[in-house]
Amino acid sequence: MNSTTRSTHLELQDLAPAPEEEWERMLRFVGLTPQDKGAMAKSTETLLQRSHELVVATYDYLRDTPETAAVLGWEKGVDDNHLQERRQFFSVWISRTLGLDTSNEFAYYLFRAGKFHAGHGPRRIHTPSKFVTGSIGLILASFAQFMQDANLSGDVIAPAMAGWNKYLMAQLHMMQLGYEVARDVDNGRYPIQVSLYGRLRRIANQQQLTIRVDNNAKISDLLVKFFNYVPQSRSEALERMWRSHDDEDSLWLETYPVYRPKGGWRVLRNGLDLNYNGGFAALINAQDTIAIFPPGR
Repeated sequence: MNSTTRSTHLELQDLAPAPEEEWERMLRFVGLTPQDKGAMAKSTETLLQRSHELVVATYDYLRDTPETAAVLGWEKGVDDNHLQERRQFFSVWISRTLGLDTSNEFAYYLFRAGKFHAGHGPRRIHTPSKFVTGSIGLILASFAQFMQDANLSGDVIAPAMAGWNKYLMAQLHMMQLGYEVARDVDNGRYPIQVSLYGRLRRIANQQQLTIRVDNNAKISDLLVKFFNYVPQSRSEALERMWRSHDDEDSLWLETYPVYRPKGGWRVLRNGLDLNYNGGFAALINAQDTIAIFPPGR
């Protein structure tokens, strides 16, 4: 595949927002300002002093609540190794949160956490999104209680909690994005094996994955799921272009992004380069296999 042979038959549309773009957009939407961060910072020492207590209490609560104990597989008792893993993950999260991390790398961390909640973590445990949402609410309630216990003034607590609400709601949205793309990968009648090669394996941190598709799915449908699931591969593999179309109900020319493979990147179906064999509009058959190669292979 090169710049002279690429054409619209190798285009993808309707990709989900990249985590870093959605993170920045959500932080703007909730209006997390430097003033908010300043107000939140006045509470961080109080919250940090009780962070270990929060970690322990959170998993005690999940253990003692039948619905979440069942999700975690703890109906007949807690697996100590599993509990330690959970507490470590939570401790890292609370440290970064109290550090007011708004980096793009943190956006990917939250996105990955959402994928884990969808059953794509090492233990393949699916945590329904309602429990994640509820847990964020419990954490906010704990923050407020800790500040009150420390006898912080209302003038400190109110603006701090306003900021923590904005920040954690943006975090929740990022985890939900990861959750949704992971569930989409598992949604469909037919499992299709997708093999990755070259540096794409390092980027995706895996050599192969299974993506499920429905009847009459196209290669483009599968690739959209892949690039939504592994968004960090987009900057390597895809170039974004803009197209426009007229809408008779709009006064303006509407534009939308499309994505094409960069020069040298190839997608093969059953060993055949799709650049010369139907493009991304080709239908997928139940026994098909897909391979994605970066340049140099």
